Amino acid sequence: MAKTSTGLEENVAGLLCYVLGWVSGIVFLILEPKNNFVRYHAIQSIIVFGAITIASAILSWIPFIGAFLSWALGVLAIILWIVLMVKAYQGKKYKLPVSGNQAEKWAG
Repeated sequence: MAKTSTGLEENVAGLLCYVLGWVSGIVFLILEPKNNFVRYHAIQSIIVFGAITIASAILSWIPFIGAFLSWALGVLAIILWIVLMVKAYQGKKYKLPVSGNQAEKWAG
């Protein structure tokens, strides 16, 4: 694996893009403007966890069923969080259906 401009290995920086969800994605998008691998994971993190955050906020307003759906979304988020961090650490660009295509396009 190549080193990034921050001195981290690419796979470690890719993993760190997911650690704090969309927040760490934004941080690494700013810190690594030239590394396509890290940019891909940062953008995918922003899209996936940003959408989950927004959906969860909207669902919290719906009585009864909203709480269940928000809980289910939280479980999905934890599973995605773990899978995406593991795949990034393995040096793979694990592509989720919508966000992966967009991240690939925007990362360059």
